[in-house]
Amino acid sequence: MSEAATPHALVVRGAEAVVVDGATSRTGDLVVIDGTVVDALPAGVAADIIDAAGCIVTPGLVNAHAHLLQTAFRTLPGTRGVPMREWLQLMNAAYAAAAVDAELAGLAARAGAAEAALYGVTTIADHQLHWPKDASSVAIAKAVVDGTAGVGIRLVHVRGSAADDPETAAASAEDIVNALLPGTSTGISADGTLQLGVGPAGVHSDSPETFRLFGEVAARYGLVRRTQANEVVDVDIARERYGRRPLDLLEDWGWLAPDVTIAHLCAITDDELARVAASGAAATHAPGCDVVMGWGVAPAGALHNAGVRVGLGTSGGGSNDAGHLLADARLAMQVSPLSGHALTAEDVLTMATAGSADGLGRPELGRLTPGSAADFCVWDVSGVADAGVGDVVAGLLWTSPGRRPRDVYVAGREVVADGVLVQDSEREIAADLHRRVGR
Repeated sequence: MSEAATPHALVVRGAEAVVVDGATSRTGDLVVIDGTVVDALPAGVAADIIDAAGCIVTPGLVNAHAHLLQTAFRTLPGTRGVPMREWLQLMNAAYAAAAVDAELAGLAARAGAAEAALYGVTTIADHQLHWPKDASSVAIAKAVVDGTAGVGIRLVHVRGSAADDPETAAASAEDIVNALLPGTSTGISADGTLQLGVGPAGVHSDSPETFRLFGEVAARYGLVRRTQANEVVDVDIARERYGRRPLDLLEDWGWLAPDVTIAHLCAITDDELARVAASGAAATHAPGCDVVMGWGVAPAGALHNAGVRVGLGTSGGGSNDAGHLLADARLAMQVSPLSGHALTAEDVLTMATAGSADGLGRPELGRLTPGSAADFCVWDVSGVADAGVGDVVAGLLWTSPGRRPRDVYVAGREVVADGVLVQDSEREIAADLHRRVGR
């Protein structure tokens, strides 16, 4: 009889605070066995000790809405502070000029994932909307998955659509599932590092047929569904084309449901907010895109108070030039009074962790309770930026807009150590993407 494998144990010791689920903090050790948080270290088990003196520990951040391809299209001239219709045309022209293919998609995803990890993100949901007709969608998906896996963080890869042919888009989504997770009924890999989803860009670009066919693929394979609604262009085009509002259409088309997450939700009425809450659908707040582009302020506080699972996302580099989720959490606090419901640091930290994870159907992520995945960040709060704070957890959000974690772990494996990527080279990642885009 073979001997049982020796468990791999970690103990994070001496932290100022351990944030359990965004809203709850405690003192004491964080104990990890084989990539899972446990109550206590079993007797006789040796553990690696992580010294967290002068630090706080949080769950790994979960970016619930990103467009990783746009990492290659940041600060493009003419794309800032413009109407959304104009911005969409500018971005499409940039994609065409760059000749997006699997190589570019992979390099952009690698750079976006590296940036995310360096700023404390351990899971990122990538809504890939651009699928060139002359490129293999499976090859693009594999390149995105490989680029992210090389950094070491978890990926939710969403086969999106932006005015794609409905049948082609649905067949492509099915091909991606069969290539990346053959035989799946949950849309999640056995190790939890990859999850698949589907998602039209919104009613402004995609037809009822696209929503229907994507919904059928999602039901067949257990995939999450994602879409965007109630940004400026979405509301305007829905009115022009259908004489209705986006959420009316989503409800009719079966896309107000517990397995659906809706990003943005800026121009939302009280009645619509109540319908979203009653449907069980989740929401994603993206202030780093919507606020800075002048496209609106989602009532994240009101959604949260209504019981909606609210997550936080960065959206894409074409509108939010940074992939810094913690900075966007800070921005969410700052602008929340404008929507009539002020958010606390605990509120937005919950959105950036457990709220985002719950919208993905991943209750094991975004929290540090026994049984949760050991995805966590160690943040040094001993410097001058945190001098004089009365609440170290609130200070994490308020006092240092450019804050980066000291260490980042995914499933108990270190992916950032002392602010440096462990599995890949930041300089090589940046150089490779610069070389491909020619700027």
